[in-house]
Amino acid sequence: MATELPLTEKKQTEVGSYFISNYPAYSVWNKQDIPSAKEALNSEPDVSVPFGIYTHIPFCRKRCKFCYFRVYIQQNAKTIQRYVQAVDDELSMLAKLPAVKGRRVEFAYFGGGTPSYLSSKQLLQLRDRLSQSVSWETAQEVTFECEPGTLNLEKVKTLKEIGITRVSLGVESFNDEILETNGRAHLTDSIEKAYGWIQDVGFPQVNIDLIAGMIGETDENWHRNLDKALEMGADNITIYQMELPFNTIISQEMKETGKTSPVADWPTKRRWVSEAIDRLQAAGYHVASGQEFVKDPEKDRFLYRDHLFRGHDILPLGVSSFGHIQGVHYQNNDQLEEYISIVESGELPINRAYVPTPQQQLIREFILRLKEGVVETDSLDEKYGVKTIDEFAEALKNQEEAGYLEVHGTKVQVTRKGLLQIDSLLPEYFEEEYRRIRYT
Repeated sequence: MATELPLTEKKQTEVGSYFISNYPAYSVWNKQDIPSAKEALNSEPDVSVPFGIYTHIPFCRKRCKFCYFRVYIQQNAKTIQRYVQAVDDELSMLAKLPAVKGRRVEFAYFGGGTPSYLSSKQLLQLRDRLSQSVSWETAQEVTFECEPGTLNLEKVKTLKEIGITRVSLGVESFNDEILETNGRAHLTDSIEKAYGWIQDVGFPQVNIDLIAGMIGETDENWHRNLDKALEMGADNITIYQMELPFNTIISQEMKETGKTSPVADWPTKRRWVSEAIDRLQAAGYHVASGQEFVKDPEKDRFLYRDHLFRGHDILPLGVSSFGHIQGVHYQNNDQLEEYISIVESGELPINRAYVPTPQQQLIREFILRLKEGVVETDSLDEKYGVKTIDEFAEALKNQEEAGYLEVHGTKVQVTRKGLLQIDSLLPEYFEEEYRRIRYT
């Protein structure tokens, strides 16, 4: 099986997944554990555990050259209508099960793909249908991902009407040539218009995404990106370092042509993010993780991420969507027509699952919380009945000596050096058998 996890420092941006969002790797999820996922859904829940929903909207105008998600481009209205109905039917089935029935939704996330690809009418239909099974009216956070070119004033008003509290705008770059080279569907004029509408309508939180290291990026342009981002003054700014998972268009082009990576190397990307940290902190932003920066940490929190990292219950809806219910991971079927057909037949579309051991749950929560830059391990000690610092003593010692983090009693503090390459550090905490396997 191909190695994707980076266990040694590399300069070139090679093909493979660096960004870690789960443990063990998704590739070990399997069909044998599907009965365990169904059993978890049919069991009475621990209602003290926060509960949320992730809904995957897989439609896009174009497929970005660096995209590795399950997306479908240029779908007609009939297919979208069937999909919205299938998501509603899936939730209707789930809402009758003990693990879901009557539970209060504390957070919700609409991701993709491009959720904002849906029309205002389709968004209202989706809200009306889903609300017959659950309601997110009392949710502390409802996040909605948007591609700038899919928005108009009416649609932004509809987002407010259906209860969205956090809009995430996929800016990526403020350079038209770079956007086009990397396959983005929008240009900068769409960014300005979309952000203006979002500001006019008003949301409790607005996030913008940037990507460091897109094809064609330069020092001059990166600094201009930071200037523009600060000028916009969003509540949250997320900066990803470009990577090249196996199923991206760029990766396939490299394989077919034998050409070297067109993406900036890791030292350059880390330098750009470090420069961004300096600029953002000087402007009053705070570091919330290796990727996320917020104006006000007291109110500008990304609750979906917080709950995901802590292993709380997240109900997945839609094609290829994955979640975590009562200690069991599971993912839906990842083919659009198959997903719709399975749901239309009255069955749950669960495609694979995994039951982590208590040790794996500890590892998962510890490494994901490391991405936030600081872990107070007392809560982990109590939750898992171990001394977390002792459990990871060797890896912590190695990384402290290398300058990636500092350990103060039961507190682990990641340094700037560590934050800039945090995902490459995490495999050292994995169980040996999961350190060199395909991630997805």
